[in-house]
Amino acid sequence: MADQTYRKSDYRAWMDKNGLYLKYGSIALLILILLATTLFQVQPEEVGVITRFGKYVRKVESGLNLKVPVIEKLYKVAVERQQKEEFGFRTTAPGVRSEYTKEGTVNESLMLTGDLNLADVEWVVQYRIEDPYSFLFRVREPIVALRDISEASMREIVGDRTVNEVLTVGRAEIASSVHQKIQELCAEYSLGIRIEQVVLQDVNPPDQVKDAFNDVNQAQQERETLINQARSEYNKVIPKAKGQAEETVQRAEGYAMERVNNALGEASRFNALYLEYVKAPEVTKRRIYLETMEEILPRAGNKIITDEGGNNLLPLLQMQLNSKK
Repeated sequence: MADQTYRKSDYRAWMDKNGLYLKYGSIALLILILLATTLFQVQPEEVGVITRFGKYVRKVESGLNLKVPVIEKLYKVAVERQQKEEFGFRTTAPGVRSEYTKEGTVNESLMLTGDLNLADVEWVVQYRIEDPYSFLFRVREPIVALRDISEASMREIVGDRTVNEVLTVGRAEIASSVHQKIQELCAEYSLGIRIEQVVLQDVNPPDQVKDAFNDVNQAQQERETLINQARSEYNKVIPKAKGQAEETVQRAEGYAMERVNNALGEASRFNALYLEYVKAPEVTKRRIYLETMEEILPRAGNKIITDEGGNNLLPLLQMQLNSKK
């Protein structure tokens, strides 16, 4: 009994000595808890959404802000950050050489094309949160809704096209159409999301028929290569042939014009000569004879000139021999 009385007295003495410290310590701890639940910081790429008893009251910008503890709740929404959703694959280790896996994604990537073939489509939807209030409160699970919308839109667009279009030339047009379709549905459902880009990462036939599709694609590429080579040869040969034909035609036209002009000139000369001949026939004959001999004799080589009787031939020949020496 005495021992218990002694312990109670010790406890009272300790309380009298340290009670003030406990009191002020509790008050300080309460103040710290209140400050921790009142002050908060919003990052530059975020906005804060405040609710009071579950009802939206205000939106706060980046920086230090205050809220009423306990009765007000904070939601931070990254509105400046570009986010993405992957379909048909998942990134397991992002980096310079990212690693991917297709485990568990076959059901969302395997699609039926318009010509009743199958294609394994992998794509990425890049988006930003445009309206934090709609993103938080209009739809219960906006990201799940976005994924469902994206998959449904891709299946609809792919289902309207042939497998060759999906695998080759139609990829850009498919991505553009899916982008537009997703954005329309996001606006209709008030998700508060703006679609930045839809990127088709990889489109392949299913593994069971991939080898056959690769053979077909290789044959198509070879066909395109041969067509391009033929067009190249055509562009080399045909213009050259056309140029040669044009040159031949122009030369023929020039030759024809030359012959016509020469003929006209000869006709004009003949007419002028005829007019002179009509005026003085004997004089004209002699002049024509002399002009013709003047033109012919220099090309005749050795010439022997005799009189009518054939006399004095040898001396003339001797003069020619001497002149040759």
